[in-house]
Amino acid sequence: MLVLALASCASIVSKSDWLVTLDTEPSGATITIRDEDGNIVDSGHTPITLSLSAKDGFFTKADYDVEAHYPGYAESHSTLSAQMNPWYFGNLIFGGVIGLFLVDPATGAMWKLKDPKVIHLTAAATQ
Repeated sequence: MLVLALASCASIVSKSDWLVTLDTEPSGATITIRDEDGNIVDSGHTPITLSLSAKDGFFTKADYDVEAHYPGYAESHSTLSAQMNPWYFGNLIFGGVIGLFLVDPATGAMWKLKDPKVIHLTAAATQ
């Protein structure tokens, strides 16, 4: 019973850092990923697979701004937001009160990032 009471379902069966694949249409765009504070988290050329944290703090999900540049196309911005991890609710079934209110929120395992994300670029207007 003690093991079940201390269980943290999402932290045990899931993770807080997620591999995310970003691509653009057309491929080959320069990508810059910024966190909510505007800090550059990663950059590269599409297609790109990178590891991003789904948490931004205790009980707080991560949101990222994805900026794409490609010659002849308008700059594009897209948001990548973490969503509630269904495994987090496993704490209710298995009695993991500590997991529900402490472990999973602290580790960020209560959130998940979806994969993949494709950004469609629009041709720049000619002047």
